[in-house]
Amino acid sequence: MWPPPRQKSILFRPPRAIAGTPNPASACTGRALAASWERHSGPGGRAAPVPCRAGAGSARPDPARRPRPGVFAAGRAMERSAPGEVRMSQAVQPAHANPRGELSAGQLLKWIDATACLAAERHAGVSCVTALVDDIQFKETARVGQVITIKAKVTRAFSTSMEISIKVIVQDMFTGIEKLVSVAFSTFVAKPVGEEKIHLKPVTLLTEQDHVEHNLASERRKVRLHHEDTFKNLMKENSKFDDPICDEEEGMVPTSGTSVQSIELVLPPHANHHGSTFGGQIMAWMETVATISASRLCRAHPLLKSVDMFKFRGPSTVGDRLVFNAIVNNTFQTCVEVGVRVEAFDCQEWSTGRGRHINSAFLIYNAVNDEEELVTFPRIKPVTKDDFRRYRGALARKRIRLGRKYVISHKEEVPLCVQWDISNQIKIYTLEEHDILSLWVEKHVERPAHVTYHLLSDFTKRPSWDPHYVSCEVIDWVSEADQIYYITCPVVNGDKPKDLVVLVSRRRPLKDGGTYTVAVKSVIVPSVPPSPQYIRSEIICAGFLIHAIDSSSCTVSYFNQISASISSYFAGYLGGWSKSIEETAASCIQFLENATDDGSINIF
Repeated sequence: MWPPPRQKSILFRPPRAIAGTPNPASACTGRALAASWERHSGPGGRAAPVPCRAGAGSARPDPARRPRPGVFAAGRAMERSAPGEVRMSQAVQPAHANPRGELSAGQLLKWIDATACLAAERHAGVSCVTALVDDIQFKETARVGQVITIKAKVTRAFSTSMEISIKVIVQDMFTGIEKLVSVAFSTFVAKPVGEEKIHLKPVTLLTEQDHVEHNLASERRKVRLHHEDTFKNLMKENSKFDDPICDEEEGMVPTSGTSVQSIELVLPPHANHHGSTFGGQIMAWMETVATISASRLCRAHPLLKSVDMFKFRGPSTVGDRLVFNAIVNNTFQTCVEVGVRVEAFDCQEWSTGRGRHINSAFLIYNAVNDEEELVTFPRIKPVTKDDFRRYRGALARKRIRLGRKYVISHKEEVPLCVQWDISNQIKIYTLEEHDILSLWVEKHVERPAHVTYHLLSDFTKRPSWDPHYVSCEVIDWVSEADQIYYITCPVVNGDKPKDLVVLVSRRRPLKDGGTYTVAVKSVIVPSVPPSPQYIRSEIICAGFLIHAIDSSSCTVSYFNQISASISSYFAGYLGGWSKSIEETAASCIQFLENATDDGSINIF
């Protein structure tokens, strides 16, 4: 069953997949939709609904038409950089590789930091230092003999700081094929010259994409500035529940078994052109100890998947001793979060044992075995008070990461740092597998199951309780149990409003005590083509499951496999700075409990 019983009162930890257990929402919605399509896909008087398929019509590249390596390389060499963009190209040598023959993440982080610094200084005209690096996503690996190209560009300048967008591409020299290796965002601060105050010039916006990134940079900055408050709010909410480890499991690993400490002496080759320790070098050392910590848990080959945030809290210089401490905070099926703390000591501080906290980061790893299959990590067993704090912190950070992931490419006007107040009636779960994010909301309703089913399956009533729906009208009555609706959604932060065409299939249980199903999926109907006034969006798979508790109450479960086109409506909730999902669920409960059987609202 999804979510599994082991979740108990921990609301935001993604449930672990159980081998051989189907997802109930996917199974029910799939059966309902399949039944509907089977009946209505044949010839007839009306246009049959066609399921939306992302990427339909795309063709595989013809190997015969791939560019010859020499020609491709020459073309790349002649390509000019965009205005304000800085590029670095590096051939991956054996000295840059890890034991698997792939470019080490630490080496790539050094190149990324150097390129981003040069982009920042090109815009500012003065020396710049790294403040933080976040939202680093590693999508592909590079091998020895391939060529890495790093592109860095200032997306927006604020008073004294800048956001730099970084994209890393790998090119195979034999085939000429390029792949996206990594994307990241850095924040650099301009160093004043003497007592003169720095005020950075605005970024020149030349293309439509420049304008989009400029606006998104402001949204990402809001998330960064409120990160600490959002994290504290989520930690405070998590502390209301019982300890996350309630049952002993075979194979659980104490966190102490993953602890790693290392020390480095900062030498002149480790310094940057300002005389301080090179930020990329510090990040590379942090990645090394984090990798060792993750390997102690999985006994396999850890692969860096993403970095939550490298936050530079203070400088260090040549001669400092840097002490790195890494430990696994939590595991999430096939990924693990490792926390790293860095302290700097000069000679005097070293003798007294009182260092300076200069950096922290949280790195997320996958691991593969010798057959290149993803490894499932064992669960962590917190023991000490700090273990439990780190365990809960990893849960909160995972939720914030989900929100940041969707803010990177989507904007949403939401209030920041809202105090959470979750009712006992509502439980919310998220599950991210294979880059597919799903949301599950479960709520208790004081209304008979058959009445609740009647009210929820009539989508014309949905705008009365769901703020994400402006209008909803039936455009095709396929059968008594299947209707096609045209839906319009509100404007999000100045963009065009969205619209959808969906098939809603509803099914009663085959026997008493069974589950009522309302399945929703986007379809293509020729009579309702996309309109230039709206952004045509897609619901991949969504719906309601309604199960009777007794004759007067029921449990309602809502499932949505979130597509990119509608993720902007969920980003605030996912990141922890909005409670829009709770508010919508509470509005739904109020509607169901106050409506009459025919759907009108009872105000008495």
